[in-house]
Amino acid sequence: MSENATLPPIVLVHGLWMTPSSWDTWAERFRARGHEVIVPGWPGIDDREPADVRRDPSALENVSITEIVDSYDRIIRALPEAPIIMGHSFGGIFIQMLLDRGLGVAGVGVEPGQPAGVLTLPFSTLRTGLPILANPFGKAKASPLSKAHFHYTFGNDLSRADSDLEWEASAVNSVNRVFFEGVLSLPQPKSGITRVDFAKADRAPLLLISGEIDHVAPPAIQRATLQHYEAGPALVEQIEFPGRTHRIVSQEGWEEVADYALDWALEHARPVPDGATAEPAAAPPESTTAP
Repeated sequence: MSENATLPPIVLVHGLWMTPSSWDTWAERFRARGHEVIVPGWPGIDDREPADVRRDPSALENVSITEIVDSYDRIIRALPEAPIIMGHSFGGIFIQMLLDRGLGVAGVGVEPGQPAGVLTLPFSTLRTGLPILANPFGKAKASPLSKAHFHYTFGNDLSRADSDLEWEASAVNSVNRVFFEGVLSLPQPKSGITRVDFAKADRAPLLLISGEIDHVAPPAIQRATLQHYEAGPALVEQIEFPGRTHRIVSQEGWEEVADYALDWALEHARPVPDGATAEPAAAPPESTTAP
C-alpha cells in the first residue's frame, strides 16, 4: 500500500473465553499508527467487562457460530471502507469465513483454530476442549473457565499466581455451542458450519500467525491449514513466533507480533478501486444452523 493511500480501518475479532478487552494492546497500538480500530464483542458479550460476563453468562447460552459471524459481517458491510480483519483463536476461524464471503482487504488469523476439513488435532488442543466436550448435555450452556484450566490454556508462560491475575482481568465463560459446532465441522469440508473454499481465487490475502508453545491452537494446526489453502491461487502465508503462548496478543513482546501482523496486511492488502468498498453488496447468507 502506498504511503499516500488512506489507511484502512481494522476490525478485531476476539476468541472463545475472551472479550474485546483482550485486544486492548493491539487496538491502541494500531490507533496510534492512524487506523480506526473497531473491536466488537460476540453476541451476548458485546461491550461487557469480563467480570460482568462471569457474574451473568446467560446471554452466551446457545449462541451459534453463524450468529457470531453474521454479526461481524453486518458490522463490516456497514463500514465506509473495506477493513483489515484480524481474529484470534476461534476469531481466527471466523475471519477466514468472513474473507471467504468476499469481505476485507486483508486478513490475519492469530493462532487460529482450523476451519472445516482440517483434521489435525494435537493432544494439547483436545485437552483444552475436554472440560466442555466431555458433557454433550451442556452444549447450550455457558460453562465457566476454571483458573487451573486457564493456566494451561492461556497462562502456560506464567506462574500460577500471575495466571490467576490474568484470569481475573480477562477470562469469561465458554460459549459451549461454538465449541461443539467447531469440532463437529472438522470432518465436513463441504457442509460444516466453519467451511471455507480453500481454492477461492479472489479471497483477500491471509496471514496465519502461530505461537510456538500455544496449547490451544499450536503451530501444527496452522501448518495443516496452510496446506489446504495451497490448493488455490490466493496469497496465504504462515509465520511462527518462538516462545509465544495462546496469550500472544498480550504476552510480553506482543508489540513485535502486532507490528508484523499490521505491516504484512498493509503490504499485501488488495487494492480497492476509487469510490468502492471491496465488499459485495449482497446481504450475508441466512443462518443454516439448527436452533
